[in-house]
Amino acid sequence: MVTKDKEPVIVVLQLSGGNDYFNTVIPYNDSNYYDNRRSLSIPEAEMLTIDAEYALHPSMSPMRDIYKKGNMAIIHGIGYANSPRSHFRSMDIWHTAEPDKVGTEGWLGRAIRELDPESTNPVTAVNIGQGLPRALVTPGVSVASVADLSTYGLLTSVEQDVVREKMLTRFSNMYGAALGSGPVLDYLGQTGIDALNGADILKVAPDKYESNIEYADNSIARNLRDVSTIHKANLGTRVFYTQHGSFDTHAAQTPTHAQLWQEVSTAIQDFWDDLEETGHDENVVMFLFSEFGRRVRDNGSGTDHGAAGVSFVIGPRVNGGMYSRYPETRAEALEQGDLVPNQDFRGVYTTLLEDWLEVEAAPIVNGAFSSEKFIQSSN
Repeated sequence: MVTKDKEPVIVVLQLSGGNDYFNTVIPYNDSNYYDNRRSLSIPEAEMLTIDAEYALHPSMSPMRDIYKKGNMAIIHGIGYANSPRSHFRSMDIWHTAEPDKVGTEGWLGRAIRELDPESTNPVTAVNIGQGLPRALVTPGVSVASVADLSTYGLLTSVEQDVVREKMLTRFSNMYGAALGSGPVLDYLGQTGIDALNGADILKVAPDKYESNIEYADNSIARNLRDVSTIHKANLGTRVFYTQHGSFDTHAAQTPTHAQLWQEVSTAIQDFWDDLEETGHDENVVMFLFSEFGRRVRDNGSGTDHGAAGVSFVIGPRVNGGMYSRYPETRAEALEQGDLVPNQDFRGVYTTLLEDWLEVEAAPIVNGAFSSEKFIQSSN
C-alpha cells in the first residue's frame, strides 16, 4: 500500500514515432499476421510467447520476465477514433486529451496542478530530456526540465542561461503555431523561466544515489537512471516524463525496431531492479505509450503510419495481464488498412489518474471514459 510518506509516483515513457503494435505484441496463431507481414513477420521460433495466442517481440525478453512476474499490464487496441496519422497532431492529441480540437493544456500539467495546487515544490514534475513535452505544459505549472542530470549541476551560470534559452526557444517554435503567439508568450512570461528552476534542487540527487545496477550506455538507459536517481533522493517528485525513439520505421524496420526494443526493455528492467534493491519501487507505476500503431501490411522494408496501438503499465501495484482486446485483423475489419482502436486512451488516463494518482479524471481528460482496472486497490 502506498502510504502518505510514500505518495504515488508515475513515470511516463513516450515511444516517439509510432511503435509497430503488430510486431510488438504478435498474434502468432493468426494467419492474417503472416499474410500481411510478407517481409517483416517474425519467425515463430524467435517470438517470446506469453500465452496460447500472443507473443512479444524477440528483443523484449526483460519485459516478458516482468509480465510473467505479474507486474505488467498490456493494454490492447489503444487509441481514438479517426486517427489523423500525423506525428504532430497525434502526439498533440495524446498530450492534451483533445482529439477534436487543438488543446491548450497538457493532461499531466493539469494533474500536476491538482497534486500541487500551490506550486510549493518546484520538482513535483520532472522531465528528463530536451525541451518540455506538451503533456506537461499548463499555465501556472512549473516543471523541472533536465537534459542530463549528471552534468547539469556542473554548468556555469552562463551555460545554464544558454540551456534555459534554448529550451524556451524550442518550446516557442514547437507550440507557437498551434497555440498562437499570445498564449505562448503568456505561458513563457508566467512560468517559462521557472521551468528549469527546480534543477537547483535536483543537483543534490546524484550525490545521494547508490546502486549496484549497471545501466547500458544509451539515451533511454541514462534517462531512466536519472529518474531513479531523483526518485531515490526523496525530493517529492510525483510525475516523471521521458522518451525514446524514433519508432518511425518506414524502412529498415527489422534491425531498427529490434534495437529500439532491446534498449527500452533492458533499460526498464535495470530501472526496476535499481528501485527494488533499495525498496523504492512500491509507490511507482510506469506508463508506456506511442502516438499510433502502424499499418497492418508492410511496405516491403518497413511500415507506414497506422491507428490502434498498444500501451504497457508496469509496477508492483499493477494487476498484470491483458486488457481490452486485440483489434480484428481481417481485411474487412480494418479502416484504411489499419487496426481499429477499441480502447480510448483517455480511459487509460482515467484509471492512472483516479486509481493511482487519486485525482479526479474528468476535468483532466475532458469527459468520462472507462478502462479495465489494471491498478491494484489500496484497500
